[in-house]
Amino acid sequence: MNIPFYLNIRQKVAVGLTICLLAIGFVGGTSYRYLREIERKQHFVEIADDLSNTILEIRRYEKNFLLYRSLDDLEENRKYIAYGLTVLNSIADEMKNLKGAPHFNLIEKKLSAYQGIMEQIAECVRLKRQLCGDETEVRLREYGKDLVDRANGLVKFEREQILIILKTLESYLLSSLLIFLGMGFFLITTVARKIISPLKIIEETTHHIAQGHFKSLPVLQTRDETQKVVEAFNRMVEELEKRQEQLVQARKLSSIGILTSGIAHQLNNPLNNISTSCQILLEEGSKADAEFARKMLTNIEQEVHRARDTVKGLLEFSREKEFALRPTPLSEVVERSIRLISSQVPAGIQIERTIPKELILNLDAQRMQEVFLNLMMNAVQAIQTLPGHIRISAAADETEGIGIITVEDSGVGIPEKNFSHIFDPFFTTKDVGAGTGLGLSIVYGIIQKHQGTISAESHVEEGTRFVIRLPLYQGGKS
Repeated sequence: MNIPFYLNIRQKVAVGLTICLLAIGFVGGTSYRYLREIERKQHFVEIADDLSNTILEIRRYEKNFLLYRSLDDLEENRKYIAYGLTVLNSIADEMKNLKGAPHFNLIEKKLSAYQGIMEQIAECVRLKRQLCGDETEVRLREYGKDLVDRANGLVKFEREQILIILKTLESYLLSSLLIFLGMGFFLITTVARKIISPLKIIEETTHHIAQGHFKSLPVLQTRDETQKVVEAFNRMVEELEKRQEQLVQARKLSSIGILTSGIAHQLNNPLNNISTSCQILLEEGSKADAEFARKMLTNIEQEVHRARDTVKGLLEFSREKEFALRPTPLSEVVERSIRLISSQVPAGIQIERTIPKELILNLDAQRMQEVFLNLMMNAVQAIQTLPGHIRISAAADETEGIGIITVEDSGVGIPEKNFSHIFDPFFTTKDVGAGTGLGLSIVYGIIQKHQGTISAESHVEEGTRFVIRLPLYQGGKS
């Protein structure tokens, strides 16, 4: 069975750095070897130049000797020949493994032969004879010319070898540079794709979460730390979403606690009416007129329905449900929200609504009630000078395919220094114990879950306006 082999990011980085270090070491070592070779070649070029100059001196004193038969010229010739042979012997061991070794060896042989011919001619001069003949002189000149040519050829050969090594080193360094650029591009793209890109996505998603919009990241099967981080991040998102739902429910229960006293007043009136009607019927008994009795019973039925609707609205609002979008007339959601909060609205504050009956949006009705309740509660608390008003209006923008909802009040407004933080969790300008700072944060999260947006405008002492944009229901008219 084949077991797939995967490297995590740390192992990939370690392997990449190891390869880079090995490559750098190889390139550095090879370059050093080439440079040492060039250094040696340069050394031998200097020796070859010196040897060439020595041979030229040998030829110069040779010509002087043949022309003037001067023993001083002969002695100088011998000295330079001896110096040349000494130089050749001194580098014999170093030249063994070099391509120029045969040239040096041949020059050494030729110079030794030249020395022998020169000594023959010197012997003839010593015995006070004429030169040993034209043939010997010609041979000497040929050997001398050959030595000069070979010395110059050796210099040229060694310089050509240096150029070849330089060309090889140049192409080698160029190839190494291209390989390093390729490896660098590979490492950069790998780091960008495996680390930077996922981190960028995580960063952007974190900002969305901070704004109340929970979204999991796609998990790529990279088999490394990135996959583990994304999986852990998604688990965190799931937990935060659960906590958000718990906060919404807690906020809802808090709202219910605020609404309860008002609901009690709303129930008290129908219950009193029912009690009064029942007492009248009991007192009249069988003497009651049939039409009068029917009227009393009808009144009781209406008051029962009124109390039932009040309790039903509170129960529906408090019940915990899964988030689900359904085509819903916006006017119904707004009316239910107003009924729930009406008992908390002072007599001097008027709630005005302009909602088209035919405006249908994809809504989770219960959570949108929470949105309107939060906005209206904030508006009521912001209106400190009576009379005041809260206006709720809505209109459809068929071109953009959205419904635009406006909630505005005549309250004290929001100071500019606080305006950028109004949707932040736990931010509040109220006194300690008077508010949690979760209301608008929860509103923002609910609107985000509806694929909508919410924005605010406010002027101190002039009021605040919230504008909500939600997608229109596209399934046809109800």
